[in-house]
Amino acid sequence: MNSVNTWTTTQHFWLIIFGFFVAFLPRYIPLLVFTKRKIPDWFNEWMKYVPVSLFTALVVKDVFIDANYHLAPMTHLPELAASLIVIVIAYRTRSMAISVILGLISVFLLAMVI
Repeated sequence: MNSVNTWTTTQHFWLIIFGFFVAFLPRYIPLLVFTKRKIPDWFNEWMKYVPVSLFTALVVKDVFIDANYHLAPMTHLPELAASLIVIVIAYRTRSMAISVILGLISVFLLAMVI
């Protein structure tokens, strides 16, 4: 059975338009709401931890979990070594941008060596 893509140009156009709104609205609506009212101090304090927790979740998954979702820290030695380097860099510089950039460079270089 041969499956042929039968989408028309118009269908592709509407797919792009709907995709735009699906990606745009979740970003625009909070911006629209929070620019017109004062954000409570407790919310701002809580939001300070969101980037760190998201970044940690991404790193832990990539370093300690294998493709079959099993705990396998010794199979990702370049990532584990780079994460230790990034911890030191982040602690000393307190800069997320520098940490991410140097972390990517570390992973690249360590993957070639290890």
